[in-house]
Amino acid sequence: MRLDVPKSGTRPTSDRVREAIFSTLESWGFVDGVSVLDLYAGSGALGLEAASRGAARVVLVEKHAPAAQVASANARTVLGAFRGGDAPRIDVVRQSVQTFLDAQTANPVWDVALLDPPYDLSEEELSGNLAALVPLLAPDAAVLVERSTRTPEPRWPEGLAPIREKRYGETALWWAELG
Repeated sequence: MRLDVPKSGTRPTSDRVREAIFSTLESWGFVDGVSVLDLYAGSGALGLEAASRGAARVVLVEKHAPAAQVASANARTVLGAFRGGDAPRIDVVRQSVQTFLDAQTANPVWDVALLDPPYDLSEEELSGNLAALVPLLAPDAAVLVERSTRTPEPRWPEGLAPIREKRYGETALWWAELG
């Protein structure tokens, strides 16, 4: 399914990297029936891919209005492909990631968290996002951070343990779990 992308201000994940992400999640049993939080969602491609592969609930968080509008349109497109009662719940939240995370209650609800922030996001802000995310994760949750290979590995907060790193050209994927 073809999804729209914002005219500017986002860096869509390549098809190759997206396929690698979901191959990993599927091999770990983290797609069917899970709840997925897509932070810095841009067009929503990562979260909507999870929805198309069987996630039960997806929340796309994007603060930039044009990107959030594109993500909403893409969510409607994806939902239109479902028949009957098997459609996932997809919500688009137009808010900064940190504001969204800070407003959540500390109930473990997210099985998968996907963070694909702008490459120029500071390490301090990313660390704050990850720390705020920890109490919102289900016990066996998987966390993915997608960044440039030129950036250092994320500073994982207490509660998150790195488990895997893969590089695809200019893109680095860092995986962590509660631990």
